[in-house]
Amino acid sequence: MKRIFILVLSLFILSVGAYAQNSNTTASTPAKTTENKPKRGPVFRPTKDQIKQVQQILIDKKLYSGEANGTYNDPTRDGIKSFQKDNGLKQTGTLNRATLEKFGVTLTDAQKAIPVSPSSYETAPSSTTTPAKSTSETPKKTIFRATKDQITAAQKVLKDKSFYSGEANGKLDDPTRDGLKKYQDANGLKGTGTLNQVTLEKMGIALTDSQKAADAAAK
Repeated sequence: MKRIFILVLSLFILSVGAYAQNSNTTASTPAKTTENKPKRGPVFRPTKDQIKQVQQILIDKKLYSGEANGTYNDPTRDGIKSFQKDNGLKQTGTLNRATLEKFGVTLTDAQKAIPVSPSSYETAPSSTTTPAKSTSETPKKTIFRATKDQITAAQKVLKDKSFYSGEANGKLDDPTRDGLKKYQDANGLKGTGTLNQVTLEKMGIALTDSQKAADAAAK
């Protein structure tokens, strides 16, 4: 009887210990989170035909010396990096959407659904970085040009004053320019060797209507 009692007691103690251990194990097991991680967006991948097209373009630009076989190998990546560097793209060596578009390669419908990543560019395009054009632009300076008749008349004046010994042919050549410099120096004018408005007026040669209008506008 005593043995039976001891045996029942032992079984009871073992049962209690097992139950306590099971309870601790259950409590220590962390509950699985019901919160799902955000799904990763679609990955942009070029087709074999697109890689071939790019390789042919790289060959034409002397950026790749291999074959246009559609194999995405290291020489192809090096060529793409060189192309990206020359076109303001980040030098990744990968055929992302921005690079394919820069190559002028047609995208598939699936690729068109994937937006261009701003990180594809060496400097992200931004309208705020572009300085606004001034609405009050400085007007272009009008260049004074003497006519052939005026040059001919000036050559005659220079010949009369022994500053020029060539022909009065209306050509503003080097001998004529040298004569003009001498005339300008002798008359207190800046020795530019050009037949400008001040020199023409000093020689008594009439200005054209367009020259007068330009002079009036400048004033």
